[in-house]
Amino acid sequence: MAQDKYDASSITVLEGLEAVRVRPGMYIGSVTTKGLNHLIYEIVDNSVDEHLAGYCDVINVTLEKDGSCTVSDNGRGIPVGMHEKGISAERLVFTTLHAGGKFDNNAYKTSGGLHGVGSSVVNALSEHLTVTVKSGGHIYQDTYSRGIPTMDLVDGLLPSIGKTKETGTTINFLPDNTIFDRTRFAEADVKNRLHDTAYLNPNLTINYKDLRGAEPEEVIFHEPDGIAGFIKAMNANSEAVSEIVYFSGEYENIFVECAFQYVNEFHENVLGYCNNIYNSEGGTHLTGFKSQFTSIINSYAHELGILKEKDANFTGSDVRNGMTAVISIKHPDPRFEGQTKTKLDNQDASKAVSKVTNDEVTRYFDRNLEMLKNIIGCAEKAARIRKSEEKAKTNLLTKQKYSFDSNGKLANCISKDASKCEIFIVEGDSAGGSAKMARDRNYQAILPIRGKILNVEKASMDKILANAEIKTMINSFGCGFSEGYGNDFDITKLRYDKIVIMADADVDGAHISTLLLTLFYRFMPQLIFEGHVYIAMPPLYKVIPSKGKEEYLYDDKSLEKYRKNHKGSFTLQRYKGLGEMDAEQLWETTLDPERRMMKQVEIEDARNASEMTELLMGTDVPPRRAFLYEHAQDANLDV
Repeated sequence: MAQDKYDASSITVLEGLEAVRVRPGMYIGSVTTKGLNHLIYEIVDNSVDEHLAGYCDVINVTLEKDGSCTVSDNGRGIPVGMHEKGISAERLVFTTLHAGGKFDNNAYKTSGGLHGVGSSVVNALSEHLTVTVKSGGHIYQDTYSRGIPTMDLVDGLLPSIGKTKETGTTINFLPDNTIFDRTRFAEADVKNRLHDTAYLNPNLTINYKDLRGAEPEEVIFHEPDGIAGFIKAMNANSEAVSEIVYFSGEYENIFVECAFQYVNEFHENVLGYCNNIYNSEGGTHLTGFKSQFTSIINSYAHELGILKEKDANFTGSDVRNGMTAVISIKHPDPRFEGQTKTKLDNQDASKAVSKVTNDEVTRYFDRNLEMLKNIIGCAEKAARIRKSEEKAKTNLLTKQKYSFDSNGKLANCISKDASKCEIFIVEGDSAGGSAKMARDRNYQAILPIRGKILNVEKASMDKILANAEIKTMINSFGCGFSEGYGNDFDITKLRYDKIVIMADADVDGAHISTLLLTLFYRFMPQLIFEGHVYIAMPPLYKVIPSKGKEEYLYDDKSLEKYRKNHKGSFTLQRYKGLGEMDAEQLWETTLDPERRMMKQVEIEDARNASEMTELLMGTDVPPRRAFLYEHAQDANLDV
């Protein structure tokens, strides 16, 4: 067979910002709503950096009626003078990757936007973008379309369009609908992010406006109590076991501040921020805090005789159960894993946080012995529960073979190479039978479940571990189970790279998916955080035209488009359930890696995800009813 030519002419060079438009996910994570909102965060973070430098105390964020976003600040204004490259510094910032004032400590001692790509990436991914700069008594403006300048410079500089005594930068941008799946910003996520930013910067005011609805919404975010206020807000509906403890300090040019409080609930909520950026996957700053805090509590427990010499130390999970904490550091040279800054990688951050935590927490506990005893009491209680649950787990999770089970449980795949294997969780005997016949036995395993599993948000641990469907899933996945009091979950033992939820495209199917996701999030969260959980997208319709090729349509929008574009008659088949498909149809629509559609489950904000899970799946009915009434218009109804 002839080989495709591969020589020097095969090498493509992407000029300017073209690389961003070709591979946007490399710079903003995705082209979903998560990536769309990230455009706002990139611009806001630049304004926050001005605040950290001492030149800005007000940021305005407006979601405009036309779908664009405007971010303005009263900082120094982006430099507009001549750069050594021969053009205005502002033009360089918005048209060149890795151009900015964050690469040395002269303009910014600390900053969140360290890679110099934020502004240029937003520009590249916007249908149009306008920059207005107030600086040196003048107003300057520059405009772009999909990253390309649309204004001519005068001798390489921006012309002045007016005079002013104010300073600052205003950026308006409209996301490119040829890049993003949808271009409507998610206001709830944006407000949460802005509110968090206000907590982290107690001297900053953020004015938020949403002009897109019938009634404009305006919110002022100003939190003078800082992260102590953040803790108070997060624990507003919980019974406090301790007061809010706040401390700060600096070590080797790294500023550390922390606030924590214990509540009468058995879970931990520890959030990490570096230079105002939320690190959803944690990092070295959280490692330093957790390890040092655990060491301090164990040391005091032995010193007070609560732990005897022969007793095992409390685990980190024991010590942190019931803890809500925020650790925020300002680092002059942070290193993150990826442009979206989800995990901090500086080893000196761990050292700095550990040092400050040791000094300040020890000083606090020496002066507040009763508070210390309350916290150690929480650890004792958690340790007792952990040990009893470990015994229960040993008794309940009996060893099972994870090959083909004649009782209709796991039909395993042949391969033992986890990186290639997939497991499909299918509801119902009919769909399970079709899936077993349709699958590729080499790499695809099928795990049928019967009906709706237990809602783990409402159930006790003994009921959860006694549930047959949950036990089968734990044993099938092979990586264990983390119930919050200890952790014998080991992601390296996961037997399948993809765990795919296959449920019917109706209300019951959505409920089953929600129950499974609640289980994974509460007791196997790493499955989601490390990208192993997917939701299958079986088609809703099959169209059979009188002439032409049959097609599968995955939603009502696709059907509407087909009706508009198709000439002639056709027969429409509506799939209410996976069991209505034969093995061949199930393979080509849902199982075939070459043709199927799947959604990967992601969590952008762990705190908000936890709160929403508790709201929607927990026992407190009035807040859930209020939420459902408020968002009823957003519901997807199966009719």
